[in-house]
Amino acid sequence: MIYLELAGGFVLLMGGAEFVLRGAVQLARRLGVSPLIIGLTVVAYCTTMPELLVSLDAAFRGAPGISIGNIVGSNICNLLLILGAAACVCPMVVNPREVRFEGAVAAGVAALFITLGMAGSLSRIDGVLLLACLVAFTAISVRRARRNPPETETDEDATDRPVWMTLGTLAVGLGCLVAGSHLLVEGAIGLARLLGVSEAVIGVTVVAVGTSLPELATAVVSAYRGHSEVAVGNVLGANIFNLLAIGGLVATVHPLDVPPHLLHLAIWTMLGATIVLISWLAFRGRLGRLAGALCLVVYTLYIVMEYGPLTNV
Repeated sequence: MIYLELAGGFVLLMGGAEFVLRGAVQLARRLGVSPLIIGLTVVAYCTTMPELLVSLDAAFRGAPGISIGNIVGSNICNLLLILGAAACVCPMVVNPREVRFEGAVAAGVAALFITLGMAGSLSRIDGVLLLACLVAFTAISVRRARRNPPETETDEDATDRPVWMTLGTLAVGLGCLVAGSHLLVEGAIGLARLLGVSEAVIGVTVVAVGTSLPELATAVVSAYRGHSEVAVGNVLGANIFNLLAIGGLVATVHPLDVPPHLLHLAIWTMLGATIVLISWLAFRGRLGRLAGALCLVVYTLYIVMEYGPLTNV
């Protein structure tokens, strides 16, 4: 039953995220919003929705380990597993100058989140601070985007489709996300008890990978099609939104205790991976297959360590 709940939760999250993403983009284009602004706002929020709902559900169900673990674990997964897999599919080449701003923000946000978490909990004040940083980041990103407005893309399918169909797509997607997040949290709690490990370990590994599947699919396809900037931008944007939007909203709605286990390994792995990979891309502008394979090896070692002696700390 536990494994059926996990599998069902993963499937519903994947399907729900796809429906919400399609519906949101169609609606935004119908309203005449530029594609770049859509990417900075609508797409970014939609791709982090699985993490948001899972973390909120876990927080209200008294499972802070899964809630916080999901946020931190998703960022680790995005950097090591997703970028590593995408680079193995096709070496990624980006403009270093375009990576530096979001990269610096991602590193700064990770450091801020860790600083707040070291106190042992995330309070409502911490949550408000993270949300304020999110508003500032979004405003600056939109302002920077407007300096170099992108070419307008036409989407006849989006404009010809009835409004009720677009809204229906959004409704179905949101319903799947809510149901999937509930099943996934139920299964994760049951799996933690079955394996005798902490909920934080399950949250930072199994749940984190499950909620990061949309980003994984997007990054691999983008790399295969030669759109490295999309893959890298998706990962950096998702990491920033995970910490600011999800961490901020969850802490504001339901203050959380930070499990001690996460303070020993996970948060430092997140910060280290963020600094190393962003520095590499910002100065070299390339992530080849060898570097991608190394990222996968490091992620594998990290998972092994999570299920090692530290699980009982």
